[in-house]
Amino acid sequence: MLYSEKVMEHFRNPRNVGEMPDADGIGEVGNAKCGDIMRMYIKVDKKNQIITDAKFMTFGCGSAIATSSIATEMIIGQPISKALELSNKAVVEALGGLPTHKVHCSVLAEEAVKLAVKDYYDKNGIAYDEELFKKANLPCEH
Repeated sequence: MLYSEKVMEHFRNPRNVGEMPDADGIGEVGNAKCGDIMRMYIKVDKKNQIITDAKFMTFGCGSAIATSSIATEMIIGQPISKALELSNKAVVEALGGLPTHKVHCSVLAEEAVKLAVKDYYDKNGIAYDEELFKKANLPCEH
């Protein structure tokens, strides 16, 4: 399968790239087998619990960059609780599909967002259900 136009667009012109020194939550994931490393930053309006900004730094293939980029777009402006509902399936659908051997990149994007939320919760003493942060391990095939 060739990459969708949406994947190519987010690869060529990724949104929200960069570090966020004053991030309220940071999530980092990596897959040693394929070398993809993703760091997700979130800024949260603490009064309303809304994600006001998200940025990412990704070292990896085009699919890793595209999934990181679209994931930030999908969570900005959302309640932090809604970011926890972000699924790799939703990321893949938003990109118009990914080749089967690249689906693991969408899993990394989901996990990076969830770990950023977990970091925010930990830093602010917010209770959460550990089950929300169970990792999905999909094989990486480069």
